[in-house]
Amino acid sequence: MKRIIVIVLAGLVALGINFAYVQVKASEEKRQAVEKQFEQVKSDYEALQNSDQILINKNLTAEIDNIQKTYAKSVEIYEKLLDLRDKTSNTKKLELSWAKIISTLAKRDYPTVVKLTDELNKEIAKLEASLVVVKKVPASATKVSTDNGDFLVNIISADLSNTKVIIDTAAESECRNDCPVMSLADLAKRSGAFAAINSTYFCPATYPTCADKKNSFDTLLMNKNKIYFNSDNNVYSSNPVAVFSGTSRFMEKGSEWGRDTSVDAVLMGRPLLVFNGEVRFGGNDDAKESARGNRSFIGASGNTVYIGIVYSATVAEAARAIAKAGIKNAINLDSGGSTALWSNGKYLAGPGRDLPFGVLLVRR
Repeated sequence: MKRIIVIVLAGLVALGINFAYVQVKASEEKRQAVEKQFEQVKSDYEALQNSDQILINKNLTAEIDNIQKTYAKSVEIYEKLLDLRDKTSNTKKLELSWAKIISTLAKRDYPTVVKLTDELNKEIAKLEASLVVVKKVPASATKVSTDNGDFLVNIISADLSNTKVIIDTAAESECRNDCPVMSLADLAKRSGAFAAINSTYFCPATYPTCADKKNSFDTLLMNKNKIYFNSDNNVYSSNPVAVFSGTSRFMEKGSEWGRDTSVDAVLMGRPLLVFNGEVRFGGNDDAKESARGNRSFIGASGNTVYIGIVYSATVAEAARAIAKAGIKNAINLDSGGSTALWSNGKYLAGPGRDLPFGVLLVRR
């Protein structure tokens, strides 16, 4: 602010000198032109003196806030489109609409950006709803009836007395960016698994928001080599955790678990779907979790473990279907483009994108 005032004052001084010179040497026309210029600079200076710097700062803050919000909306839509590409090739029209949003954002027309993103979100929801998910459901799927309707569910179960749950990670140790990934089938085959399901949430390399943490994940797990991942940042975690050995144990908070390596597997995910036979997740404001899709989960009842998918359901609807199926405890896994279920050498769903780890069932 002070620098601007100094510049304006310097301009006035220079203009005053110029004006004096013109009075003596120049014609009347030139003198009048300089006087007019002087009056304009003087007017600008007085307006600057009377400006409210607090108001300017508030306006600048509002501008930044608009940029952040509208950019975040556009990125969220882009990531939705990436997930849709894994389900259908019919996304060209939506992608053109997204390009229009980016063009409008560049013009700082924020109200229009908000309007266009709301419209595109509705179109994406329509396309998602129109996808014939049933065609991808294997014959082994069964129908589960809930208060929210009927859902097809594909579940693989195993007795923990003769089956181990293990987690095979593509990386040998913790990784924060550009992390290695593998297909679920390759992870299953190299560990001799008879069944496998996709990982919990991670940051796909194709997502703009994952630019500095490609293919990484931040939740706790212990892999098949008894190595704990993300231990330090989950000491006080409120995310649920599942522990498997000859039996199963589900905890509402990761902070309840130490770092025991005598068990077969430790897996943290979110949200907790079912706990002690009761539905624990009823929904939230997360757009992805509130949309219908194929929902992967891992669950257990005593010494029986379950991995499976609830088809064409929100996360809350999946929780109800899992509880209705008689599974006492369950944690949500990743979905969308990551969804994959593998059994006896073939995919029952997927293959989905490559993963940083897989949850596997192997014989003891």
